[in-house]
Parts: sequence; C-alpha cells; structure tokens
Amino acid sequence: MMGERRSGQGALFYEFSLEAHVPADHLLRRIDQLIDFSEVRAELAPYYSAAGRPSICPELMIRMLVAGYCFGIRSERRLCDEVHLNLAYRWFCRLGLEGAVPDHSTFSKNRHGRFRESDIFRKLFDQVLRLCLSAGLVGGEAFAVDGSLIQADADRRKGPKGEDGLAADKASRAIDEYFAVLDDAAFGAASEKTPKFLSETDPAARYTGAHNGPAFYAYTVNYLIDTDHAVIVDIEATTAIRQAEVTAAKRMLQRTEDRHGLSCERLAADTAYGSGPMLEWLVEQKGIEPHIPVFDKSERNDGTFSRSDFAYDPAADQYTCPAGRQLRQFNRTYKTQRSGVTKDGQRIYRARKADCDICPLKDRCCPGQPNRKIIRSIHEASRDVAQNIAKTEAYVQSRRKRKKVEMLFAHLKRILGMTKLRLRGPNGARDEFHLAATAQNLRKLAKLVSVPA
Repeated sequence: MMGERRSGQGALFYEFSLEAHVPADHLLRRIDQLIDFSEVRAELAPYYSAAGRPSICPELMIRMLVAGYCFGIRSERRLCDEVHLNLAYRWFCRLGLEGAVPDHSTFSKNRHGRFRESDIFRKLFDQVLRLCLSAGLVGGEAFAVDGSLIQADADRRKGPKGEDGLAADKASRAIDEYFAVLDDAAFGAASEKTPKFLSETDPAARYTGAHNGPAFYAYTVNYLIDTDHAVIVDIEATTAIRQAEVTAAKRMLQRTEDRHGLSCERLAADTAYGSGPMLEWLVEQKGIEPHIPVFDKSERNDGTFSRSDFAYDPAADQYTCPAGRQLRQFNRTYKTQRSGVTKDGQRIYRARKADCDICPLKDRCCPGQPNRKIIRSIHEASRDVAQNIAKTEAYVQSRRKRKKVEMLFAHLKRILGMTKLRLRGPNGARDEFHLAATAQNLRKLAKLVSVPA
C-alpha cells in the first residue's frame, strides 16, 4: 500500500554534526590529516596590518582553493557556491553550518596582492613536496621532464601582427606583466623570432599551431617529476616555444637541488631536450645521465653516405671516409691560429677536392658537390654519451617511465579540467599551474600514505 505523504511541522531543534556526515575515506578528510595549513598564516602574517578591521582568514581562502583544484573547480564564483552547499567542503574549510562564505572578489583582491607578494602558492607546493619526501614517495634518483600546452584566455581570432606590436593606448595588468618578462629566457627572450600575432588581452601567451589544428594563444606548463611514484618535484610556467621548455628544465633541476637537496642521477625526456647545449649542460655541469634521444639530422636517406659512415679520430681530430681518405678542418697551416668553430657552435671537416675527384665512391658520397664535408658539434662528446646510453636496458626502462609525466598532463586536463587558463598574464599562469600541481601531489599523497585514525 502506498504510504501517505506527511507534511507535519518539523522539529524545533535538531542535532546535526558535520563531522559525522563527512565519510572517513573522503579525499578532503585525508588531506586535512596530512597537511598543516597553519603555516599559511605564518607566511602571510607580515603582509597584514596590525590595526584595522579583521580580514577574511587567509587559511580559509587557501583551504577553499585547495578543495576547488582537487575537484576541478577553478572558477571562484562557482567555488563559493559549492562551498556554501557542500557539507564536505564546509567541514574542510572549518565553516560549520552557519559560517559565511567569502565573496569571490576577495580572492582576486588577495591574489593580485598578498598571495603574489608572498609567493604563497610556491610555498604551499614546497610544503606538500616535503610531505611527499618524508613519506618516502620521492626516490631522487630518476627524474623526467616535459611540457604541455594550455590554452590562454585569449581569442585566437583577434590580435595585431607581431611586427606591428601593441597599440600605445592599450593598458592592462597582463600587458604590464608582458613587458616585465620581455628579457626573461622563459618568455620574451626565449626566441629572437617575432611572434606571428600578439594577443591584446594576454600578449605574453604565444600564438602556436603545435596541435596541427587551428592556431591559438597558449602557455606551457612544465613538470619535473620523480619517476618512482610520479610525484611532481617542480613546476615552471613558460611561453609556448621549445627553447623556453629547455630553459624551464634547467631552472627546475637547479631549484630542486637548491631547495630540497634533490640531485637526480638520470633524466628522461623527449627529443626536444636532446640538443647539444642541453646535453652538454647535463653531462658536464650537472653530472646527470641524459636518457634523452639525441636531436640529430646527420642521417641521409638518399642512398649517399651519412656521417655515421665516417670514422672520427679524436687524437688526430679528423674523419676518415669509407675510401680511407682524411677529412680535416684545415688542410693548410695558417700563421694566425684559428678556432675552427662557427657562430653556430660547429666544426666543419672537409676532404681534399683532389681526393674526391679520383674517388670511385664519389657518386655514393657527394655526387653534387666538389668535395665532401662533415659537420661536428662542439658538444659532440656529450651527444656521444647520450647515444651510448640509448643502447642500454636502463634507457629502455627510463623511456617507459617517462610516460608518467604524460599521464599527469592527461590527469591535469581531463580530471582537473585545466584545458584553458582562467587567469591572464605570466603570473596568472604560474598561480594556476602551482595550485594544480599542488592538488595533484595532494591527491597522490592521500591515496598512497596511510593516516592513523
């Protein structure tokens, strides 16, 4: 029998406990047990006045942002609504049932002021990383590095040509930040090439067609991870260009060593990081094994001899061709000694024209040239180290583990929803990337570390 609908007067008093309504295995409960947010107050205390009206608690705002990014809520308007309605969020933010949720504008005010002045998001990321270190989730021996494009908050169909520059009457916070990073190797100074277009809303974002589709304005999020448990050990925001990614990799490796004492033994990366100068920096300056494919265009596919068919003698500093003839940098003696290094950092070895004219292998060597030449990088010794490592079983394992950083980017975009930035300018990109990386590490920490009840 269908029961009656009862609409009697409700009880006058209720007994209700948020603590009892948040499941014991809820992600936010585990995060709350792992991290001490009181450090946030200590870091931000110098940026508050000792007099005046009490402000919104900074710990409350950071808790709200952490909860939002852990569950893919990056809109501050929506975050305020969710915290107002969701019991678990209220419990995590220490609001109780009747606590007032801050207005969304409070976040903007603090983000452009105290949060950036104190670099609180970087300090929060470092705090979580230290928890991962103490929990034994970071081995510190093998790292992997990579970058991924994130679309900027800029209309791809609008913007002046790069050579025309920005109009003199344009002014905004993002434009001020653009001018501030023009000499930064991770942004304006990453390449001498003028961008094809500039966005008037976010000019530091790079116009790119790297996805082989319609071009768009983007930043690059760069991750340096430990390959044991895919913990993010550092992060850097750059413009969307390969040279900036290499600069970011160097900065992250150095910063991780300086701040946390982590100096890896081997680094896995893709071909974008396999240039001669980068390999030289890893091998000679940092003592790191580069498990990286070498960026090499010396192999030929037209049937003629490639550079690998020529034997190099380091003692005599010369190559020997398949016919047994020598290729040298200088075939005569100069009164003034020459370095032999071009402006591109290369050495050119040439065979004698007389040797090539009578050589029976000329048609397979240099059919369209009077003599054969070989180009050798000044970083060739480090390139050889990387190529020798590529023949080992350890390299195969590193290549397989490198996929973990790609999985983190997939998680960032598909689960946390960061396919497009909400904030503008280099500082906005840094803020969002740091909060997202912190959320990813917190989720992993909560999953892998057991917390006593």
